[in-house]
Amino acid sequence: MMRWLIAISMSLALVGSPLHAAEPLTVFAAASLKNVLDEAATAYARQGGETVRASYAATSVLAKQIEQGAPADIFASADLEWMDYLDKRRLIKPQTRVDLLGNALVVIAPSRSALKDLKLDAKSVLDALGPDGKLATGEVNSVPVGKYARTALGNLRLWTDVEPRVAGVDNVRAALNFVARGEAALGIVYATDAAVEPNVRVVATFPENSHPAIIYPFAIVEGSRADGARFMAFLKSAEAGAIFAKAGFRLLGPPKQTN
Repeated sequence: MMRWLIAISMSLALVGSPLHAAEPLTVFAAASLKNVLDEAATAYARQGGETVRASYAATSVLAKQIEQGAPADIFASADLEWMDYLDKRRLIKPQTRVDLLGNALVVIAPSRSALKDLKLDAKSVLDALGPDGKLATGEVNSVPVGKYARTALGNLRLWTDVEPRVAGVDNVRAALNFVARGEAALGIVYATDAAVEPNVRVVATFPENSHPAIIYPFAIVEGSRADGARFMAFLKSAEAGAIFAKAGFRLLGPPKQTN
């Protein structure tokens, strides 16, 4: 009888142990996705999905971390190039890759600034910067928002004039914060980042044809420890699509209903 009671107790303990819980998912995601992915993860959990742990940083930093063996299950990039970088190294599962979201590129100023509307010509931009002001954006050789910014400024024939005033930072949220604190007179960020920060104002939007389309591809990482297929399916669902659209992202392709 005693052995039987011990066996029952052990069985009950195992049922309630973490060994039977779904493995948490680790998502490496571009900094500009923080608010919406946090909200999507909460909605997913309400449906009984496993815990989603997200690490946010510049896409370039995250891609390099994955290359160096960091334990990620899903990678969400702010451009196609860094996803291609991992794909060429066979570090993602290509059949899971999906171009999920789009965005716009904008110029912001501190909300307390008198500037309301900025023309995208050299004189107007330099006047808005003033004698010592900086233009904050991502690092222009590696961080996606900085690369988009440099291309857009170049295509509008502004880069030569503006380059000495550009302050390249680690990621788009860092650029946003510099402007919000008044430490930079202007910034170039994504429209969705500007929308979540009350201390900045959008003063110009770059023409779409001035830079490559801003596309966010998602993919499951090769060798991931947890099964990310269900969360990936949720991200393509109508419920997640509504979260992304509300935040100002463009949905690339029709959302799918989940069962």
